[in-house]
Amino acid sequence: MKSKPLKLTHVKCCVCQSDDATPVGVGEDYEYHTSADTFLAVQCAACGLVYLNPRPDISGFEWIYPPTYHAFDFSEKDFGIVYKIRARLEAKRLLSWCKDLPIDARILDVGCGDGFHLNLLKKYGKETWTLEGVDLDKRAVEMAEKLGLKVHLGTPETINLPKDSFDLAFMVQTIEHVEQPSEILAAIKNALKRGGKLIIVTDNTDSLDFRFFKGGYWGGYHFPRHWNLFNQNALARLAENVGFEVADLTTQVSPVNWVYSIHNALVDWHAPRFLINRFTLKSTVSLSAFTSLDILLQKLGKGALLRVILRKS
Repeated sequence: MKSKPLKLTHVKCCVCQSDDATPVGVGEDYEYHTSADTFLAVQCAACGLVYLNPRPDISGFEWIYPPTYHAFDFSEKDFGIVYKIRARLEAKRLLSWCKDLPIDARILDVGCGDGFHLNLLKKYGKETWTLEGVDLDKRAVEMAEKLGLKVHLGTPETINLPKDSFDLAFMVQTIEHVEQPSEILAAIKNALKRGGKLIIVTDNTDSLDFRFFKGGYWGGYHFPRHWNLFNQNALARLAENVGFEVADLTTQVSPVNWVYSIHNALVDWHAPRFLINRFTLKSTVSLSAFTSLDILLQKLGKGALLRVILRKS
């Protein structure tokens, strides 16, 4: 797949609608090389949101998410032991989120990709739960359907989800990809029952990895696919703008941004391929090492990911 220039569009902060922002990072698509463009990340002076500006127009969606994109087919066949470890950890997290759900709970995964998380709930959760997913990419939906999962093609605000129907919704590494986060959160809130919860997991711009690599190599930028990146203040303000109650806001362990920050630097420095390949989603040694580091940082409230639990009152 050859890279090409993209149609770009200028935007404001999606949280406070301010256009008073300071440049913080510049980089390229170091992972998939879908575009020849260089991209600029800026930070809002009012709320701290980091966002891509200008960013790709929505018309370039299928181009910047190539067929080899990992979320379309994260399988044990391709990722081996990394898949097994991640599946075990994610299953434990998912079940902890679901522990208070009723026996007939209805659960929604927004931005479900190939159905990785829904399939874990199908395997380890209660058979009486109703599981549904939503994803904008038809390739991801097709992969999820092969697992026997019910997945809607589109976004929560375009597929007319039934009102007051879901007990739990989650967005795992999704909101950073979204064009208008407030619109999606509002649609999810409408679909949740009173007292229902939305759990969001996303990259943390108040982390040590961001501080070290924010000039351009930070893995959380994921140029040009991550459009909105949050600290705790920006994420809480977004939720409150939509009318959610913030029940809990903390950090979560992940080695991925550490690993990909080094990967991106090595790509830019034209390092040997064998060395670059030591820092990918298939690299058990580097993933293990940075997991250990991030466990320590998470204890200080500086984990690589944010996790917020929102409640519909």
